[in-house]
Amino acid sequence: MPSSTGYLLSAIVIAVGLFFGLWWILVSGGDEAPWLPAGLAASVVLLVAVSAREVVMRRAWTRYLLENGISQNPPSRSRSSSRSQKKGFSASLHSAALRAIQKQSSAADRPASTPEMHLDVAQLCHDYLSSTDEAIRSGSHGSEKGIALRAGQERVRALHKHHLLTWARGQSQLLTHEAQQRARTFDKIETATRAVDCLDSALRIYPDEADLSESRVAIEEFIASVKVAHWVELAERSAFKGHYRRAIDRYRDALFYLNQDVVKADVRVAGTEKIEREIGKLKARLKPGNGAHQRKPEDSGPNHD
Repeated sequence: MPSSTGYLLSAIVIAVGLFFGLWWILVSGGDEAPWLPAGLAASVVLLVAVSAREVVMRRAWTRYLLENGISQNPPSRSRSSSRSQKKGFSASLHSAALRAIQKQSSAADRPASTPEMHLDVAQLCHDYLSSTDEAIRSGSHGSEKGIALRAGQERVRALHKHHLLTWARGQSQLLTHEAQQRARTFDKIETATRAVDCLDSALRIYPDEADLSESRVAIEEFIASVKVAHWVELAERSAFKGHYRRAIDRYRDALFYLNQDVVKADVRVAGTEKIEREIGKLKARLKPGNGAHQRKPEDSGPNHD
């Protein structure tokens, strides 16, 4: 375990150095109360350092309990005493791990929590379930302790489902919102695809969650709409430049994505009718005698639309 004294001393030294550094800068600048912002900045640094250590060490200790709960073998004078000590040692570690998981679960359920906090708790639950499953299969616990382990597993399974689903919903919403704010088509699609991956990871474990399936369909529909809008824009640019054949091809690319199953039927029908009308207008311009012509030098070159 890292030294708490050394860490805190380092944090205090940094905070004090920051205080005097800001104080000197503010005094040089003629500030009337330089100690106030300098003290505030030093206090924030110290508070963040202490909070970060608490979070990191809590997670590290929980993982230590889960990873070593059934592998430790304390020394003993005889085989029977070693076996009894190992039972008590493993049972106490599993109990401590369960308490740590419940504590982190409460922290993750606070209003200011992030999706990553829920994912961390879900991972700890998974590790706990794997550890206790191995302990139960090994038969190293008596009937009473086995019942206690199974009861703990039931609680942890409920926590695992709750936090994994909460993470999937929260993270997919954040990524979808981020995708909507992106300017480039590639960035929109890539970010939205990451949101779908989050939902898929949860649906593989809990496939009966209807709200996750509905969210997945909505995001896929958003991806399809981005692709359609991209190809329609390229088609309009080509038509504006007089590249009618190229514009028709790009409108047909838009139709391909528009006719995917994830797109709602009414949106598909309305969009298809509009694109078909544009294709009809472009075909009319291509007919001989209508005064329209193709800019062949540009068509033969690379695509700059």
